Amino acid sequence: MSVSTSAPQEGVAVVTVDYPPVNALPVQGWYDLATAVRAAGADPKVRCVVLTAAGRGFNAGVDIKELQRRGAAGHEGPHQGLIGANRGCHEAFGAVYDCEVPVVAAVHGFCLGGGIGLVGNADAIVASEDATFGLPELDRGALGAATHLARLVPQHLMRALYYTSRTATADELHRHGSVWKVVPRERLQECALELAGEIAAKDGYLLRLAKAAINGIDPVDVHRSYRFEQGFTFEANLSGVADRVRDTFGSTDRKGS
Repeated sequence: MSVSTSAPQEGVAVVTVDYPPVNALPVQGWYDLATAVRAAGADPKVRCVVLTAAGRGFNAGVDIKELQRRGAAGHEGPHQGLIGANRGCHEAFGAVYDCEVPVVAAVHGFCLGGGIGLVGNADAIVASEDATFGLPELDRGALGAATHLARLVPQHLMRALYYTSRTATADELHRHGSVWKVVPRERLQECALELAGEIAAKDGYLLRLAKAAINGIDPVDVHRSYRFEQGFTFEANLSGVADRVRDTFGSTDRKGS
């Protein structure tokens, strides 16, 4: 289980997440991802970062089993697992958004929950034909990342997807203009590196100015908006409804495995 960084071509850093079996990240994983993205963006030799993942899918969100374990343990306090996950996600999403250079997300398979937070804050998305995007938060006793889903699809579609926990395909997002290109899975890395290479061919100092300028004119403050959403996640936990829904999800998950 790791987050690693490689440099396959000049000016491009590739940050790869590998947390089998489904890239559901534990608290430390989110922090490690944030650290890797920030370090890549701060490297003066890097002019574009590609964010990708190994395994079956891009990201399955927070490791719910870790939340349940830490909640049951009790010695950390009843909500330390949730606090850690929320802070870790906020750090990782913010690291992608605030990365000094453009970030290209290369998405395959499922992109769920926290995965939406990552790609919604990326500068460009390349997806494989089998990629699906969604927020199953209401099925898992959580809330959040509507801020980021709203950057991928129009407002009413975002609401419908959020309330139903349904997913959208890469082709659907491509039609909405949020996915740059949809390619066969075997060409995903190649296509992401092609786009990253085209970006990295620009002047590095000017790219950093461009990233800061574009972030500065965003109509929504993604940091504040996401933290506002997280407050409702805490309310759901304090009320007891989150545990009830999560336990249902956990038992369904065990039956299916």
